[in-house]
Amino acid sequence: MSDTADDERQRIRERKKRELQERLENGGSLDAADADEEGDAPDEPIAITGQDHLDEVVGEYDVVLVDCYADWCGPCQMLEPTIEALAAETDAAVAKVDVDAHQRLAQQLGARGVPTLVLYADGQPVERTVGVQDRATLEGLIEQHAQ
Repeated sequence: MSDTADDERQRIRERKKRELQERLENGGSLDAADADEEGDAPDEPIAITGQDHLDEVVGEYDVVLVDCYADWCGPCQMLEPTIEALAAETDAAVAKVDVDAHQRLAQQLGARGVPTLVLYADGQPVERTVGVQDRATLEGLIEQHAQ
């Protein structure tokens, strides 16, 4: 069952990625067509591809939770379902930075250990946590800065 859910999740991601790409190529914006009723943040984590991409995401959304992670990191894997749920169920955009692929960016974000979570509000970093955090704590931080 898990493989089926993972396959479905991957198909949805690919479809959304294509839709976003088409929208951008046609002169639209990232939040134009399927902004949900809660806000305009995407309901899945955004894989950050570099500093410019992170700057764009932080500038686009009021509240952004950045997850600095590594694939080999056990605590990061434990945090993954929480990160997915926060992306789907809160007004914050959730972004993921692979610290192995983007070492300089992770260093600039202050990620000395993984997972490191950096919360941006109105384009500025306002909170930083290191290690696994429970969902309620992260939801509280998001709500505190989403006002």
